[in-house]
Amino acid sequence: MQWPDPGVALKGVLWAVVGAVATRQYMAERQTQDLDIAVARSDARTVRSRLRRAGYTYLGELKKDVVGSSWRAPSGQDVDVVEIEAEWWPQAAEEAQQNRDPAGLPILPLPYLVLMKLEASRAIDVADLARMLGQADRPMLERVRAVVGRDRPEDLDDLEHLIYLGKLEVGDAEPPP
Repeated sequence: MQWPDPGVALKGVLWAVVGAVATRQYMAERQTQDLDIAVARSDARTVRSRLRRAGYTYLGELKKDVVGSSWRAPSGQDVDVVEIEAEWWPQAAEEAQQNRDPAGLPILPLPYLVLMKLEASRAIDVADLARMLGQADRPMLERVRAVVGRDRPEDLDDLEHLIYLGKLEVGDAEPPP
């Protein structure tokens, strides 16, 4: 599917693709109905204003457990804007600018996508985590462990089990440490 590129409207604002569209950078693509992007909460007012001026239609606020808003692009596709307020966000957003998908969209690097999905912990997020981590190579897994250890150390045991499940799925399992 061809997703809208909010990059023109958001020029000068750091943003990155998150959610299902981002996962296709790290695992087989799965069906989704919308494009999820993330921005710094401090940029939210600017982002909302620019999307309106670019012809996006405001649909409402996201669910109460996620801060952000939902929009319809001029092309008719839905775009959810997640507003992030985390210490790791500026570095993650910067790294995303160098981690582009074939369409040129900036994709949140795997370690930070793991942080977001660990926090959300919905069933689909847990499944995505196991699939993405199962396909990650050793150096990437070490980077994921370092980022999770720094920003969500309480989730390190769960991370190891998700890595194990993912590796088991792809036939490359070693028991968790």
